[in-house]
Amino acid sequence: MTSKIPVSVLIPAKNEQANLPACLTSLQPADEIFLVDSQSTDKSIEIAGIYGANVVQFKFNGSWPKKKNWSLENLPFRNEWVLIVDCDERITPESWAEIAEVIQNEECNGYYINRRVFFLGKWIRHGGKYPDWNLRLFKHQKGRYENLSTEDIPNTGDNEVHEHVILQGKVGYLKHEILHEDFRDLYHWLERHNRYSNWEARVYLNLLIGKDKSGTISANLFGDAVQRKRFLKTVWVRLPFKPLLRFILFYIIQSGFLDGKAGYIYGRLLSQYEYQIGVKLYELQTLGGTLNVAKTPAYTAKPVNQEVEKTAI
Repeated sequence: MTSKIPVSVLIPAKNEQANLPACLTSLQPADEIFLVDSQSTDKSIEIAGIYGANVVQFKFNGSWPKKKNWSLENLPFRNEWVLIVDCDERITPESWAEIAEVIQNEECNGYYINRRVFFLGKWIRHGGKYPDWNLRLFKHQKGRYENLSTEDIPNTGDNEVHEHVILQGKVGYLKHEILHEDFRDLYHWLERHNRYSNWEARVYLNLLIGKDKSGTISANLFGDAVQRKRFLKTVWVRLPFKPLLRFILFYIIQSGFLDGKAGYIYGRLLSQYEYQIGVKLYELQTLGGTLNVAKTPAYTAKPVNQEVEKTAI
């Protein structure tokens, strides 16, 4: 490919200096790259400049929209098609060749892309982690991320977590994949999932109380992959012993054991993640999202003047 592919890439970022070089190297075939940053304090901005990315600062107002939807609404894309890529992902040459071909097709307004997730140097091929379809390539005027009513929960970050894109028109599927491989350490994995569990706890609560789901992707057992997951989650949130069930499902039923030690560790961490979601859900239900509820005793004013008067008599 000698000329740039008419696609605008959107990368949400914050302190991603370890991942950005590999990510941005893989994105060089794109005509345009936007790195939407949240006031990084490492070398992310410097690295982005080296690779020719346009850096835009995003300051979260604590409400909606979050970073990706804000970017879709406000960035001056010069191309019709946008590709959303996380900093720990890479687009392969085979994927770029396919992207260059499919964007010429007027039949679809967007495409799902499959991901290969790597963990501790191992492709996690089992445990339900593959295939992992994500709607990342679409005409930017046709798609927006859904709002699952979680913005009032603190410490979830300023970027959409697992919200999905709602797209107008037909959607297709790419044959080639993207690679998801975080070059940071387990500390960052745990930190990220600590934030994610805050978000998931609110999603669980919304499902349990039957919160209005208009403007979101509906749950449907016989729909596409995302709709099926939504249906299964409505059942999952009501099950007991979810941390144990999460490990059994990943490691045994979905054959996560075939991924060796990395698969075992990943399964244990997912079980821990499910436990975090559960206790934060309990916190939301019983304490309004705080660790303790302070009970302030009623204050009764002491009749100081009367005491003085009696003493004086």
